[in-house]
Amino acid sequence: MVKLDASKLSLRELNTSLKKACVLGEEIHIANPGARHNMAVCILSKCRITFDGSVGYYCASMLDGPDVLVNGNAGWGFAEHLYSGTVRLTQNASLAVAASIKGGEVVIEGDAGARAGIGIKGGLLAIGGNAGYLTGFIAQKGRIIICGNVGDAVGDSMYESLIYVGGKVASVGTDSRVTDVTADETKWLGETTERLKLKTRKGTSWKKVESMKTLYHFDKLKLKDRHVV
Repeated sequence: MVKLDASKLSLRELNTSLKKACVLGEEIHIANPGARHNMAVCILSKCRITFDGSVGYYCASMLDGPDVLVNGNAGWGFAEHLYSGTVRLTQNASLAVAASIKGGEVVIEGDAGARAGIGIKGGLLAIGGNAGYLTGFIAQKGRIIICGNVGDAVGDSMYESLIYVGGKVASVGTDSRVTDVTADETKWLGETTERLKLKTRKGTSWKKVESMKTLYHFDKLKLKDRHVV
């Protein structure tokens, strides 16, 4: 196990030491992160990283392989552009958590701010608490689970993603609608929340937000018939 004290290292020294340890597949514990920004970014190998404290913006972003645990809160852009691996936060995330992820799993045990899961292209974002407005904005693939309530304009302009909400939906966004979940989806939700150790609220009644696909417009003209300016 590699132990790093973030309070005694510059950001460059911390990230350099992290990447060296990750290449060797080490387990890394980082003490005193002090909510600093841009820690543990662009790590492309399998390893385990634990932050004992809150982190700033863009922590654990652009990852392909690591399993990251943050014991605390996180600033905006947490776990952005995840390709594979897992990222877990024990408290609350600011805005744009898990933006544009393409794979892997992002788990937020507490609440998430606005624009959670915007532009996701795969993978899973699971939120144990509530989520803010424009969650799933322009989401393209992948799934989002929100055990609590979600704010306004959820799923605005999304494509093939699915958003599952255990609490109240304030409002749906453009081209989205609320539908019932199937028996298979209910089973999957139960198994997934149990596996991820997320507690659903008493009386949870899952709802699904999906795209109506009325924004799917394609030019019927052949390329040779188009007038190019």
